[in-house]
Amino acid sequence: MKRSIIFLMAMVLGFYLYVGNCPSVCAQKVLRLAETHPQDYPTTKGDYEFARLVKERTNGKIVIEVYHSKQLGEEKAVIEQVQLGSIDFTRVSISPVSAFVRDLDALQLPYLYRDQAHMWKVLDGPIGQEIFKKLEASNFIGLGWFEAGSRNFYTKKQVKTVADLKGMKIRVQQAPLMVAMVEALGAVATPLAFGEVYSALKTGVIDGAENNWPSYLSTSHYEVARYFITDEHTRVPEIMIASKKVFDKLSKEEQEIIKKAMKDAQPYQIKLWNDYEKVAEKTVREKGCIITEVTPQEKKKFMDAMKPLYDKQPPEIMVVVNKIRTVQ
Repeated sequence: MKRSIIFLMAMVLGFYLYVGNCPSVCAQKVLRLAETHPQDYPTTKGDYEFARLVKERTNGKIVIEVYHSKQLGEEKAVIEQVQLGSIDFTRVSISPVSAFVRDLDALQLPYLYRDQAHMWKVLDGPIGQEIFKKLEASNFIGLGWFEAGSRNFYTKKQVKTVADLKGMKIRVQQAPLMVAMVEALGAVATPLAFGEVYSALKTGVIDGAENNWPSYLSTSHYEVARYFITDEHTRVPEIMIASKKVFDKLSKEEQEIIKKAMKDAQPYQIKLWNDYEKVAEKTVREKGCIITEVTPQEKKKFMDAMKPLYDKQPPEIMVVVNKIRTVQ
């Protein structure tokens, strides 16, 4: 009996000593970040840098686990889970998020930005901040942006001109604006989840798709669509969003740390992206893909084909477009 009492007292004492000496462990918050790209992709590496900075600056109290390669689902499904608070963060293209904030349609209109630097001035300025504010009404917190380069068409047969795209079935992101853009070029827009594109190209369900150099390589789409044309029709940035339901439960200090960590991860990701873009282009060229460089004259034809798309945009979108064009 005496031994049992001593043992019980030792257990109680041990528990209190444990609680008193491990506040950081006991209070640790583990949050999940959903990512569609592979582990070694520049965007995913940007996620890891963001997570590292958060852990470091909260002294381990907040740990963000990155689930790459669509482990938690495709973009559209993951966005819905973030809205509900079932997933804490996700890094996605702005295209599917535009269903919640239409201003994002303006950011991805074709041939809008003068160059990469112009786009980043827009994203990091008042226009980007206003979009973040509007996201909150849909239970999202906008944390920051990542680079995703320019998008180009790649196909199973060679495309040299706008006319060559006529009637071709082209995969687009699941967003109305992307559908309208491809249709303006005379092609047949085919919305598909990102993970379905390879098999759709291989089986002939689609004739082509559009994306950036790194995605063309990392998805192995170059194996089944050997022709790539550098039309650079859009620059569609990536966005990091958090669940407002989850974010609101964090302290103000934790919220600010997370926002600052994402901002500080951006330059890291941009550099990785720019470096990898060159590697990806070099690699697919070496693998025998046929790259068609668009002449200035032909690019003007691509741009002219987009005029009806701009004409169809509602006034509120054109207000944002005009603001973007004036950013210096």
